[in-house]
Amino acid sequence: MAVLTVYEFEFLRKLISIESTGGDPVPGKPYGEKPYEALEFFLGRAGECGMRTGILDGRVGWCEIGPESSPKMFGIVCHLDVVPTGDGWQTDPFDLTFNGKFFKGRGIVDDKGPAAAAFFSMKRLLESGYELPCRVRLILGTDEERTCSCVEYYAEHGEIPTFAITPDAEFPVIYAEKGIMNIKVSGPASAVSAAGGSAANMVPASAWVSYGNGKTTAEGRTAHASKPDLGVNAIFELCKKLTAEGFDFKKSPLLDFINKEIVPCKAYEYTGCTITDESGTVTANPSILKCNRDLESLIIDVRCPISYEMEDITKHISKIAGKYGLSASTRSAMAPVCKDKNSAEIKILTDIWNENMSKYSGFDESFREKYSEPLAIGGGTYARHIPNTIAFGLQAPWQEDVCHQANESRRLSDFEADIDVLTEAIKRMSSEI
Repeated sequence: MAVLTVYEFEFLRKLISIESTGGDPVPGKPYGEKPYEALEFFLGRAGECGMRTGILDGRVGWCEIGPESSPKMFGIVCHLDVVPTGDGWQTDPFDLTFNGKFFKGRGIVDDKGPAAAAFFSMKRLLESGYELPCRVRLILGTDEERTCSCVEYYAEHGEIPTFAITPDAEFPVIYAEKGIMNIKVSGPASAVSAAGGSAANMVPASAWVSYGNGKTTAEGRTAHASKPDLGVNAIFELCKKLTAEGFDFKKSPLLDFINKEIVPCKAYEYTGCTITDESGTVTANPSILKCNRDLESLIIDVRCPISYEMEDITKHISKIAGKYGLSASTRSAMAPVCKDKNSAEIKILTDIWNENMSKYSGFDESFREKYSEPLAIGGGTYARHIPNTIAFGLQAPWQEDVCHQANESRRLSDFEADIDVLTEAIKRMSSEI
């Protein structure tokens, strides 16, 4: 198995140290200073290693190895921006820590760690003199956590890979991704002040409400919005506290709606999506709450089965919200993705996973039967935005998902296994496409 070098340790440390959450645009840096700084650092190191590099309009960059004259290209698509840190960290999230077994830092799982592992795989192949049959390009976006417009721009202005993977999910191969939509429930001015959550794709870790002479706060536990059950929603906890305090919910139609129609209900009840298909059931995450003298609003992140009409969810929530004098609208929507799980490319990647799964911590032989076939997920990846792309790893399906959570961490041995898997994917896919 690959063994991490001093150079690679230091590269990771520097990359994690850049606080690359999305920011306000500045000239030449449409997603803010820090995401661009991460991209510039990454490509600078790639260029020093002898890789060809490029940046498109400050939005997305790439580094490449292999015969420059080859018309074919195998792509690996990652992102360097990260979600806000949230609460609950035991260490500085932008100071990569290592205790001999685990790395800890924001982005080590999503998605700076996988981007670095792909770079290390390419760098090792380049330095070994391995003769690739076609070009291999690592594409690096810088606004995946907010809009994915970075790779949408690449899809319009850059060269499309013959085939590509995005290691921003889990194993085995991802052949389908649920539809994703953000629904905004809103109303007029509120008699209270309240807030909770910092990003639509995160379970909110804290929330508060101020009314009269009092203020009530609540704590939760963050998690990725596609798996809300892994977290504790602070907005829900806030409503429970307010109920115990005897709060008059008529002061806030929005909080009344949340308390009566969302907190005690399952996602399929308040979204109206009762079906289950091969991609699973609906999930919903009320993620950003705002109440003030101007308006009340709640953003709900919804992941719905691939066979369901997403707009029906907005209609259903709108009908319920209307009883409280509130309106609901679709703030954003991304259609589901479903690829042929019997394709040659998916078969090769499935074989690579099955040959390497035993390298990941916690492996048990019984997992071979359970985790050997392509699957569908609720998360959203770059596979929706760049043609010929599917998600592949790098999270082992039996491991705890710490994506978007406080104390985001990756075991060293798993990171080294990531390099092995990506190296094998580069070798075999570049020969097959």
